[in-house]
Amino acid sequence: MRRIGFVVNPIAGMGGRVGLKGTDGKVAEALERGAEMRAPERARDALIALVDADENVEVLTYGGLMGEDAAHAAGVEPTVVGHPDVTDPDSVEQFSAADTRRAVETFLEHGVDIVLFVGGDGTAVDVAETIANTGEQVPMLGVPAGVKVYSSVFGVSPEAAGHIAATFDTTERAEVNDIDEDEYREGEVHTELRALATVPVTEQRQASKQLGGGSVEGLAEGFADAVRPDVTYVLGPGSTVGTIAEKLDVEYTPLGVDIYRDGEMLMTDAAETDILEHLGEENVVVVSPIGGQGFIFGRGNHQISPAVIRRSAVEVVASRRKLDTLGVLRVDTGDDELDDELRGWQRVRVGRHEQRLIEVV
Repeated sequence: MRRIGFVVNPIAGMGGRVGLKGTDGKVAEALERGAEMRAPERARDALIALVDADENVEVLTYGGLMGEDAAHAAGVEPTVVGHPDVTDPDSVEQFSAADTRRAVETFLEHGVDIVLFVGGDGTAVDVAETIANTGEQVPMLGVPAGVKVYSSVFGVSPEAAGHIAATFDTTERAEVNDIDEDEYREGEVHTELRALATVPVTEQRQASKQLGGGSVEGLAEGFADAVRPDVTYVLGPGSTVGTIAEKLDVEYTPLGVDIYRDGEMLMTDAAETDILEHLGEENVVVVSPIGGQGFIFGRGNHQISPAVIRRSAVEVVASRRKLDTLGVLRVDTGDDELDDELRGWQRVRVGRHEQRLIEVV
């Protein structure tokens, strides 16, 4: 039986419809403007989907507006493991981030399989940081209810989040981002990476929202930070991989294949024989799909031959925008057996720390 820790931030999203662009520090003003709670309804919808997917799940929650009420509205009988530290459980002004953090700590003490939370990016930060502080790797997933939802730890809808929480079987790491709401209200949007969280792998989880063209810069910086000593990197052609070379502070060939190891470019515009000669004990081929086509091998990078690929790990990098326009990736190495091996689900680096799964067909 899967055990779900379910927590609701009752003030999440209240500032949106009344023009406050968020609720942080603005609950009283939101109420004065006639704001109504948004989170409880979305919490109920998520729980209905949860039990529809698996009626045997066990739901642990906090009392009243922090989950118990939504569970009852969804026809679920939860196990209440604690209560918010408020004098009036019906007054949303009294709820704070500390209540969310205490709830998550209690869930972890009870050995939950996943923390399903209802809120926005601020709530996501509270949940992620609380889990991280315990040293646990318990997955988390958000039911989107906040005004701003820039993180990639949310289901695309309350129903999707509930279904995912009941059925997921694999996890990955994803970014938790937040913004300064005061700057946001002034028209300035600056995202800040606040945490990395373990989340279910699913296409029904939203990607991080990116600003402008920053996604390629972010993934290049993340790749450069992750470069390991004594590993030979075969850098394929294209502007995305070129940005990685710029972050590594080395010269590169925009339309050629280059070889990098231990802080220096061993060779630029290399042929297949050059690459094979420079390969070491551990090798990584870095490629980006061709826009509009989706090919990662067999178009414009024939130097990265089947012989090279078979001796290397493959890392695919691409902007989220490019992946959204492609849908799938393709291979045409000239080796049918290798093409079959490469087909299937491939992780693609799309941000500083974030990856996305996409199918190679």
